Amino acid sequence: MNHFLSVEDCPNPLGWAHEAIKLKEHPFQDKLFGINKTLGLVFFNSSLRTRLSMTRAAQNLGMQTISLNVSTDGWQLEMDEGVVMNGKNAEHISEAATVMGGYCDVLGVRAFPSLVNVSDDYSEKLLLAFKKYAGVPIINLESATLHPLQSLADLMTIEEHKKVSKPKVVLTWAPHIKALPQAVPNSFAQWMNRVDVDFHIAQPAGMELDEAFTGEAKIHYDQSAALRDAHFVYVKNWSSFKEYGSVGNAPSWMMTLEKLKDTSNAKLMHCLPVRRNVVIADDAMDSAHSIIQDQAKNRLYSAQLVLRKILTQ
Repeated sequence: MNHFLSVEDCPNPLGWAHEAIKLKEHPFQDKLFGINKTLGLVFFNSSLRTRLSMTRAAQNLGMQTISLNVSTDGWQLEMDEGVVMNGKNAEHISEAATVMGGYCDVLGVRAFPSLVNVSDDYSEKLLLAFKKYAGVPIINLESATLHPLQSLADLMTIEEHKKVSKPKVVLTWAPHIKALPQAVPNSFAQWMNRVDVDFHIAQPAGMELDEAFTGEAKIHYDQSAALRDAHFVYVKNWSSFKEYGSVGNAPSWMMTLEKLKDTSNAKLMHCLPVRRNVVIADDAMDSAHSIIQDQAKNRLYSAQLVLRKILTQ
């Protein structure tokens, strides 16, 4: 595997999820795979789980890591070709990415969307520039449109907890105080459409995701109807795709313990961080339904599996 940018770079999502689950049992079995190899972690945005899980995953494989916060530690980068660089941007992406690739054997890149211009964001200009210029494998640590490492961990978590062969999985929108990217729900939808689940998406009118990602999902505008008999409920806010970057205003969509009573004793999921009593109420967040911390822990093993596959290509 040369790069890990989306589910398209994973030929067998379910198989990978099971590999990651087995890896979890023996996380140090491949501790020599990464000897004398360096993973560069390039962050244009904040990170907690992604930064720590990638670092620990690399360590489990014997790799060294270098972490760069571009916004505070690097030069402002120019992304366009053929420009006269007489403004604020001091370095072109072609030079920066090439240098980073020269120092590292694998690069992980995290860069959120602007949520201002849908064409610019959905073109994935920055991620694809790293792919073009770095000369080493690129791992998507969350881009403008996708977060595949999170989705692999999500699939792992579902496989570990499912009680029926084809569970009903509901991705439900929740309110938030600010505009958030569509990357996590886009990616989750992509992965769910590649495995054998009964996949549903619930959102208020106007908060629909790009159909290029939702695929065959069953779409609901009534949250209660969508949740009925669900086995897994994935709660996530996202801003509008049609009215690009619009926050939406539907506080009644916050997830509560009462709403989970209509499910089939559903497991509650969220990628974190979560704003309590805005996105999910305390009574649901702290209930026996929640497997949110299991999801977070699985980020380590999804990262380690992807790194191992890159190192052994």
